[in-house]
Amino acid sequence: MTAPDLFDTHAHLHFPEFAGDLDAVLERARAAGVRRILTIGTDIPTSRAAAAMASRLPGVWAAVGIHPHEAAEADDAALAEIERLAGSPRVVAIGETGLDFFRNLAPRESQEQAFRRQLALARRTRKPVLVHCRDAHAETLGLIGEADVRETGGIMHCFSGDVEIARRCLDLGLLVSLAGPVTYPKPGALPEVARFVPGDRLVVETDCPFLPPQPYRGKRNEPAYLAVTAARVAELRGEALADLAARMSENARALFSL
Repeated sequence: MTAPDLFDTHAHLHFPEFAGDLDAVLERARAAGVRRILTIGTDIPTSRAAAAMASRLPGVWAAVGIHPHEAAEADDAALAEIERLAGSPRVVAIGETGLDFFRNLAPRESQEQAFRRQLALARRTRKPVLVHCRDAHAETLGLIGEADVRETGGIMHCFSGDVEIARRCLDLGLLVSLAGPVTYPKPGALPEVARFVPGDRLVVETDCPFLPPQPYRGKRNEPAYLAVTAARVAELRGEALADLAARMSENARALFSL
């Protein structure tokens, strides 16, 4: 059976968890049909590492940004470096950025300011934005609305809201990305979201090494496991996996201008 054509729109392949066996990880990904992977920075060092990795690995692209946990470090110099990195040929998006009021590892004001500035940077560099949102949907969507990202677009990564929040994300010009939690025994509203989002606005991700799908819980997540999440989304939608996978991959390629 031919593997589906999958695009992992959110991975952290440059994190230390993959330092020992990256070649094997990429081989398993290809065998599972994951032909394209976006590896994503969360601060200056990891953004540099993501851009460097994408420049040397076929099928891998990068995003650069400052995660809300690191927002207190998002000063002028840091944002200038993100903008410089955004000019690299294989860097196709800004992020991940956003708001996290669940762990609150940076002051809210710092998070909001860093997010605002990265939304402006995405607009300036004409690149889509990758949005992290935890326990902060109203505030996150409010700032996205103010910035108006429709021209460049973006992704609400690892979507954790309900259908109403998904509708607002779509109205604001974002794609919705589903991750491992849609496969969990207690997936919340995610099955309804999977059925609700139009096929041309949906993508999938691993967020590896975090959030493995149900069969691999407790283990390190990796891009090959995207096939499990995609199969569950296809099942929920009553669609053939091959058809849905191809369409979601096309959505990601169009967003990132690949």
